[in-house]
Amino acid sequence: MKRFFALMGVALFLVSSVFAEESVLIDFAELVDDYQGQNKATLMDFSSVAGTRYTDEEKAAMQTSLYIPNWEVRLSSSSRTVLNDSKSYVLAVTTGDEAAKFAGEQIMGVRIHFPLGTFNSNAVVRPPFEIPAYATSTVDEEAKRGDQFNGYGVVKNVGVLKSVKVNVLGRNFPMGLSILLRDDNEQVQTIFMSYLDFDGWRELQWNNPNYITQVRNRELTTYPLYPRNTPSVTLDGILFTRDAQQEGGDFISYIKDIKVVYDLAVRDDIDKDVDDEAVWNILADREEARRNAELKRLGNLQVLRYLEGKKMDSSAATATTDEAATVPAAE
Repeated sequence: MKRFFALMGVALFLVSSVFAEESVLIDFAELVDDYQGQNKATLMDFSSVAGTRYTDEEKAAMQTSLYIPNWEVRLSSSSRTVLNDSKSYVLAVTTGDEAAKFAGEQIMGVRIHFPLGTFNSNAVVRPPFEIPAYATSTVDEEAKRGDQFNGYGVVKNVGVLKSVKVNVLGRNFPMGLSILLRDDNEQVQTIFMSYLDFDGWRELQWNNPNYITQVRNRELTTYPLYPRNTPSVTLDGILFTRDAQQEGGDFISYIKDIKVVYDLAVRDDIDKDVDDEAVWNILADREEARRNAELKRLGNLQVLRYLEGKKMDSSAATATTDEAATVPAAE
């Protein structure tokens, strides 16, 4: 009997030790310009809502992707001014060859111009469109059906979230960093990582205080599988906060990647007798309805931006955020 309980204890320990899996939610080194000024793997075409009076060349300009310069900085309403907005943007930055970490790799550089007044303010770095959890690439023929953004802002089959990790290069600014994650029910969770008052690279980690490591203490439940949406987490944005007592003005930081550690919602090592989605196509139909609504909204925005750009005085243009930059090696 003692041997039985000893073996049972070892089994429970082994099971609890292999619960969590680690996946890359997004790696900004992968979001490079490799397809007509965009990132091929994450390309979205919004020209279908532009109407018929546009030329093929003009419609080609209505494509967008998660290429870093396409990301936006949105200041809180109390912090938005023409000056603050114009000085808040992101760049595709390449680290120096002698950098302490990620030498010669692309990272996201963030510049935010916070107001000088003594009040709390924040800014969210958001992708150019709401990253869809279930999308199929129209360009990359090798991409799996419905998995276009896997690893590009989406991780699927996520049960309980155990921890979140961010590789960030600090510049001694006392600003707070949070990650905004959206689940498959469209609920957004704000996860505070840490303050950025350090110099150099650091991997910030948030640990879920409600994560239960012991199997015997977990509530065991079963749920219907297909056609429930596969539980997932999606990057909704990166939040930077500034306390009223801290100095305003320019703030600089750099981010390399974001990772998540989690339990599997459903075991993926079991052979399926039938590919449910291939037979019924239920999940694809649901996602397509949501994606079409998002496509129309974002498509109209892309068309308006394109038209506005055509009206602007190009001779007055200065350095744009589309240009890549380089940062020196960090300690």
